[in-house]
Amino acid sequence: MYIDDPAYHGVFVGMVERTADWRADLPWIREAGEDGIIIFETAHHGVLQDDLRRSGFQVIGGSSWGDRLEGDRAFGQAVMGEIGMNTAAMRHFSDFSAAIIFIAQHPGRYVYKHNGHHLPSTHNYVGVMPDGADVIALLRSYLNWWPADQRPDFILMDHVTGVETGIGAYFDGRRFVGPACLDWEHKRFCTSDLGELTGEMGTVVTYEKADSLFSKTLSLMAPLLAKHGYCGYINLNTIINDAGIWPLEFTCRFGYPGFAILDALHIQGWEEVLLAMCGRRNGFTVKPGYAVGVVLTTPPFPYLADGRRLCRGMPVSWREALSAEDQHHVHYGEVALVDGQPVIAGDSGYVLVVTGSGTDIELARQGAYRLIERAVVPNGRYRTDIGERLVRQDARELQRLGYLPASAVACSTPR
Repeated sequence: MYIDDPAYHGVFVGMVERTADWRADLPWIREAGEDGIIIFETAHHGVLQDDLRRSGFQVIGGSSWGDRLEGDRAFGQAVMGEIGMNTAAMRHFSDFSAAIIFIAQHPGRYVYKHNGHHLPSTHNYVGVMPDGADVIALLRSYLNWWPADQRPDFILMDHVTGVETGIGAYFDGRRFVGPACLDWEHKRFCTSDLGELTGEMGTVVTYEKADSLFSKTLSLMAPLLAKHGYCGYINLNTIINDAGIWPLEFTCRFGYPGFAILDALHIQGWEEVLLAMCGRRNGFTVKPGYAVGVVLTTPPFPYLADGRRLCRGMPVSWREALSAEDQHHVHYGEVALVDGQPVIAGDSGYVLVVTGSGTDIELARQGAYRLIERAVVPNGRYRTDIGERLVRQDARELQRLGYLPASAVACSTPR
């Protein structure tokens, strides 16, 4: 494992073998032949990935084209439209004043999102007011403090109402392999969808009944992904309503905490998934049912620490010893092992993800929360409602539209 950012060099100390210079280890990877695989978990090293592939290495992660697909939202939307997907109206801006004038002339509810990977999700905003007055106010505030040497680069997209649903799948450079998956992310920081937009605070996933959405969306991308040398996981976030499927944005990497939550539904280890993405397996096998993941964080999350230690070094403890099955459902984030004790490392406060699985969403929720309630982390916090809205209303709407089976909300005992 290689960690580029010096602020995170302490992550996984005592847990995972690391390298200080990954390039120096390339001969070791090459000598391993088919067993040598390089994995990237970013969406801004695509050019490097392409170069490594041209040099004969097996690389899983994405590609330079994939980076643009995720980071340049206008480009991503254009690609969706070209292959026949519905797209909501969207405008690209590099000037706050121009965007303010546009909304004033075209009142409406808008979603504001930055292009690129360099700004956190907290800078994005989903408008609420039907005339766009709240987005105008936000743009005016940015106009007042935005650094003069940084050119803004953002989009305004028409707000679309419906059930937000993700569709993801694995691509081996030529074709999709294995089953596709559905996901329902919870991006707001606080319970009841209050607070800042974050990367993700928890998610519900399943491999069941994903084919319908996949065939109408991601499957259409296969020729373009092959043409541009993409190899890795790709996810498309959508809104589903009576008018159809409205794709919003691509994620061209494994993503946190998605891969950890999907792990709860995999029968084999990740090596089988990786081998499938290297073209050496026809696919991989998964369990039926659903998995729920909950993210536990500490300050300064969802912000950066600005050099202060805050919770770094604080212990991560459990009220009782974890069984082997429990350990399968715990995925540490910015943690190190010091004298046998897990402690918080890194600067962002992203501590761990726990998962639960079951034949329906509520059973999976119960498993995840039974486990996370046993975690003892100073200043730790997490959302207590992951999957609740899906059980209460959204799953039934998706069932009505034909995108979920009735078993998704079976009559399990409420938590």
